[in-house]
Amino acid sequence: MLISNHISWLDILVLGGSTGTAFVSKDNLGHGLFHWLADQNGTIYVRREHARGARDQALMIARALEREQPLTLFPEGTTGPGTHLLPFRSTLLEATAFAEKDVVIRPVALDYGAAAAEIGWHHEPAKENILRILGRKGVLPVAINLLPPVQRIGDRKTLANAAREAIGQTLASSQCVTRL
Repeated sequence: MLISNHISWLDILVLGGSTGTAFVSKDNLGHGLFHWLADQNGTIYVRREHARGARDQALMIARALEREQPLTLFPEGTTGPGTHLLPFRSTLLEATAFAEKDVVIRPVALDYGAAAAEIGWHHEPAKENILRILGRKGVLPVAINLLPPVQRIGDRKTLANAAREAIGQTLASSQCVTRL
Protein backbone atom coordinates (compact mmCIF):
# COMPACT_ATOMS: atom_id res chain seq x y z
CA MET A 1 0.00 0.00 0.00
CA LEU A 2 1.24 3.44 -0.92
CA ILE A 3 0.26 6.37 1.28
CA SER A 4 0.77 9.65 -0.54
CA ASN A 5 0.27 13.36 -0.14
CA HIS A 6 -2.30 14.70 -2.58
CA ILE A 7 -1.79 18.00 -4.41
CA SER A 8 -3.54 17.67 -7.76
CA TRP A 9 -5.38 15.38 -10.12
CA LEU A 10 -1.96 15.11 -11.78
CA ASP A 11 -0.89 12.93 -8.83
CA ILE A 12 -3.04 10.12 -10.21
CA LEU A 13 -1.39 10.30 -13.63
CA VAL A 14 2.09 10.57 -12.10
CA LEU A 15 1.68 7.70 -9.62
CA GLY A 16 -0.42 5.50 -11.88
CA GLY A 17 2.02 5.89 -14.75
CA SER A 18 5.14 5.33 -12.69
CA THR A 19 4.03 2.57 -10.31
CA GLY A 20 1.00 0.94 -11.94
CA THR A 21 -0.98 1.52 -8.76
CA ALA A 22 -4.72 1.47 -8.37
CA PHE A 23 -6.33 4.07 -6.11
CA VAL A 24 -8.82 4.50 -3.32
CA SER A 25 -11.16 7.26 -4.46
CA LYS A 26 -14.26 9.08 -3.37
CA ASP A 27 -17.30 7.61 -5.05
CA ASN A 28 -18.49 10.87 -6.64
CA LEU A 29 -15.82 11.68 -9.20
CA GLY A 30 -18.14 13.86 -11.21
CA HIS A 31 -18.26 13.22 -14.95
CA GLY A 32 -18.92 9.61 -15.96
CA LEU A 33 -15.77 9.57 -18.10
CA PHE A 34 -13.66 9.94 -14.94
CA HIS A 35 -15.42 6.95 -13.36
CA TRP A 36 -14.91 4.88 -16.48
CA LEU A 37 -11.20 5.74 -16.60
CA ALA A 38 -10.81 4.98 -12.88
CA ASP A 39 -12.62 1.66 -13.32
CA GLN A 40 -10.09 0.62 -15.98
CA ASN A 41 -7.38 0.77 -13.31
CA GLY A 42 -9.18 -1.13 -10.54
CA THR A 43 -10.12 1.89 -8.42
CA ILE A 44 -11.78 1.20 -5.06
CA TYR A 45 -14.56 3.68 -4.26
CA VAL A 46 -15.47 4.87 -0.78
CA ARG A 47 -18.15 7.16 0.55
CA ARG A 48 -16.49 9.66 2.87
CA GLU A 49 -19.74 10.76 4.45
CA HIS A 50 -20.71 7.16 5.31
CA ALA A 51 -19.04 6.93 8.74
CA ARG A 52 -21.05 3.88 9.80
CA GLY A 53 -19.79 2.02 6.74
CA ALA A 54 -16.11 2.72 7.43
CA ARG A 55 -15.41 -0.84 8.57
CA ASP A 56 -17.04 -2.31 5.45
CA GLN A 57 -15.04 0.08 3.30
CA ALA A 58 -11.82 -0.89 5.09
CA LEU A 59 -12.65 -4.57 4.47
CA MET A 60 -13.19 -3.81 0.77
CA ILE A 61 -9.78 -2.10 0.65
CA ALA A 62 -8.23 -5.06 2.49
CA ARG A 63 -9.54 -7.39 -0.25
CA ALA A 64 -7.97 -5.10 -2.87
CA LEU A 65 -4.66 -5.31 -1.00
CA GLU A 66 -4.69 -9.06 -1.75
CA ARG A 67 -4.19 -8.28 -5.46
CA GLU A 68 -0.75 -8.03 -6.99
CA GLN A 69 -1.39 -4.44 -8.07
CA PRO A 70 -0.28 -1.83 -5.52
CA LEU A 71 -3.00 0.38 -4.04
CA THR A 72 -2.60 4.08 -3.19
CA LEU A 73 -4.49 5.90 -0.50
CA PHE A 74 -4.46 9.69 -0.12
CA PRO A 75 -5.11 10.04 3.62
CA GLU A 76 -5.56 13.81 3.39
CA GLY A 77 -8.92 12.90 1.87
CA THR A 78 -8.72 15.70 -0.69
CA THR A 79 -6.20 17.66 -2.69
CA GLY A 80 -4.27 20.32 -0.83
CA PRO A 81 -2.84 23.72 -1.62
CA GLY A 82 0.65 22.39 -2.35
CA THR A 83 2.21 24.56 0.35
CA HIS A 84 1.67 22.20 3.28
CA LEU A 85 0.22 18.84 4.21
CA LEU A 86 -3.35 18.62 5.40
CA PRO A 87 -4.18 16.39 8.39
CA PHE A 88 -4.15 12.67 7.62
CA ARG A 89 -7.36 10.73 8.21
CA SER A 90 -6.61 7.30 9.56
CA THR A 91 -9.93 5.46 9.25
CA LEU A 92 -9.26 3.61 6.00
CA LEU A 93 -5.77 2.58 7.11
CA GLU A 94 -7.55 0.00 9.25
CA ALA A 95 -7.63 -2.02 6.03
CA THR A 96 -4.00 -3.02 6.58
CA ALA A 97 -5.04 -4.84 9.78
CA PHE A 98 -7.84 -6.70 7.95
CA ALA A 99 -5.72 -7.86 5.01
CA GLU A 100 -4.93 -11.57 5.00
CA LYS A 101 -1.38 -11.05 3.78
CA ASP A 102 1.32 -8.91 5.35
CA VAL A 103 0.93 -5.50 3.73
CA VAL A 104 4.02 -3.37 3.21
CA ILE A 105 3.09 0.27 3.74
CA ARG A 106 5.23 2.78 1.86
CA PRO A 107 4.80 6.54 2.23
CA VAL A 108 5.22 8.49 -0.99
CA ALA A 109 6.12 12.17 -1.04
CA LEU A 110 5.08 13.79 -4.30
CA ASP A 111 7.10 16.96 -4.77
CA TYR A 112 6.39 19.47 -7.52
CA GLY A 113 9.08 21.77 -6.15
CA ALA A 114 8.58 25.49 -6.72
CA ALA A 115 5.47 24.76 -8.82
CA ALA A 116 3.62 23.01 -5.94
CA ALA A 117 1.50 26.01 -4.96
CA GLU A 118 0.60 26.62 -8.60
CA ILE A 119 -0.31 22.97 -9.15
CA GLY A 120 -2.26 22.62 -5.90
CA TRP A 121 -5.96 22.06 -6.49
CA HIS A 122 -7.58 23.64 -3.49
CA HIS A 123 -10.93 25.46 -3.54
CA GLU A 124 -10.96 25.81 -7.32
CA PRO A 125 -13.58 24.39 -9.72
CA ALA A 126 -12.32 21.28 -11.52
CA LYS A 127 -12.75 22.62 -15.04
CA GLU A 128 -10.89 25.85 -14.24
CA ASN A 129 -8.05 23.94 -12.61
CA ILE A 130 -7.71 21.48 -15.48
CA LEU A 131 -7.66 24.25 -18.10
CA ARG A 132 -5.21 26.32 -16.06
CA ILE A 133 -2.79 23.40 -15.56
CA LEU A 134 -3.03 22.21 -19.17
CA GLY A 135 -2.48 25.78 -20.38
CA ARG A 136 0.66 26.15 -18.29
CA LYS A 137 3.84 26.75 -20.27
CA GLY A 138 7.10 24.96 -19.65
CA VAL A 139 8.01 21.72 -17.99
CA LEU A 140 6.65 20.58 -14.70
CA PRO A 141 9.20 18.90 -12.49
CA VAL A 142 7.89 16.25 -10.13
CA ALA A 143 9.83 13.99 -7.81
CA ILE A 144 8.27 10.75 -6.64
CA ASN A 145 9.93 9.97 -3.34
CA LEU A 146 9.17 6.35 -2.44
CA LEU A 147 10.08 6.29 1.23
CA PRO A 148 11.06 3.34 3.43
CA PRO A 149 8.17 1.26 4.75
CA VAL A 150 6.59 2.41 7.99
CA GLN A 151 6.48 -0.04 10.85
CA ARG A 152 3.07 -1.52 11.56
CA ILE A 153 3.34 -0.86 15.28
CA GLY A 154 0.33 0.48 17.09
CA ASP A 155 -3.04 1.43 15.68
CA ARG A 156 -4.14 3.14 12.47
CA LYS A 157 -3.61 6.60 13.98
CA THR A 158 0.00 5.78 14.79
CA LEU A 159 0.42 4.50 11.24
CA ALA A 160 -1.09 7.68 9.76
CA ASN A 161 1.12 9.88 11.93
CA ALA A 162 4.26 7.95 10.97
CA ALA A 163 3.46 8.23 7.26
CA ARG A 164 2.61 11.95 7.55
CA GLU A 165 5.83 12.64 9.45
CA ALA A 166 7.96 10.81 6.86
CA ILE A 167 6.30 12.63 3.96
CA GLY A 168 6.52 15.98 5.75
CA GLN A 169 10.21 15.57 6.52
CA THR A 170 10.96 14.66 2.92
CA LEU A 171 9.07 17.65 1.55
CA ALA A 172 10.62 20.02 4.10
CA SER A 173 14.15 18.94 3.20
CA SER A 174 13.51 19.30 -0.52
CA GLN A 175 12.30 22.90 -0.16
CA CYS A 176 15.93 23.92 0.26
CA VAL A 177 16.74 22.72 -3.25
CA THR A 178 16.51 25.29 -6.03
CA ARG A 179 14.30 24.08 -8.86
CA LEU A 180 15.00 25.16 -12.45
